[in-house]
Amino acid sequence: MDMPLDAMNDQTDEALLAAFAKGEPAAARALTARLAPRVYAHAARLLGDTTEAEDVAQEAMLRLWRIAPDWRSGEAQVTTWLYRVTANLCTDRLRRRSRAAVDLASVPEPADDAASATLRLQDKARGAALQEALMRLPERQRQAVVLRHIEGLTNPEIARIMDIGPRAVESLTARGKRGLELLLSGRREELGFDDDD
Repeated sequence: MDMPLDAMNDQTDEALLAAFAKGEPAAARALTARLAPRVYAHAARLLGDTTEAEDVAQEAMLRLWRIAPDWRSGEAQVTTWLYRVTANLCTDRLRRRSRAAVDLASVPEPADDAASATLRLQDKARGAALQEALMRLPERQRQAVVLRHIEGLTNPEIARIMDIGPRAVESLTARGKRGLELLLSGRREELGFDDDD
């Protein structure tokens, strides 16, 4: 018997996963609607490629459905597990890219069919500059910076996802931020930042 949609919105991720494991397909739909956009955004930031991010998000969600019957309540949060799987899938893809001698710094900009307003163009340039700078950071620093400052996770959550200690997270995040500042420092005027921004 299907659980009402309103009731599902109030359920925790773990409760929805357990309901799916017991044969509740609506629980999978609710959990997918809640988590898939976050997984996709995380993968896109780590990979710099939206097509690959879609593939990674699908694979991560498939893995979640496969482990649902064996999920051990209380051992990890569903989101922590999912971010870790996503990060691992992204790492695998980045390694394959580097073996294939693909230039990781080349991030294609998506076509924008909307009317070109100055602010939109500036925001787009800032986003592209940030993504380009992120892709030039070492992989672990990029992952820590994205999880902390873009995904908004706490250091203990990031530590669990990356399988390192909280101090290592702090160090990676600090080094990543310094790296981004160095990479973007000469572009303030070009990106429309005043000295007091």
